[in-house]
Amino acid sequence: MARGKIQIKRIENSTQRQVTFLKRRNGIFKKAHELTVLCDAKFSIVMLSSTGKLHEYISPSTTTKQFFDEY
Repeated sequence: MARGKIQIKRIENSTQRQVTFLKRRNGIFKKAHELTVLCDAKFSIVMLSSTGKLHEYISPSTTTKQFFDEY
């Protein structure tokens, strides 16, 4: 059974919005880690939540300076 499509719009309930953000953030970080391992790719992800908190992911084998020096 397939999941139904959802309409992409702002979640009005702040608690539910934060829960959704954390779940999707973890999913994005997991995908970045998988691509790092499988494809030897280097990732750096920076996110700011609606509360202003900084969340970041950097590939384990990469330093921030090394990442930006190469590109």
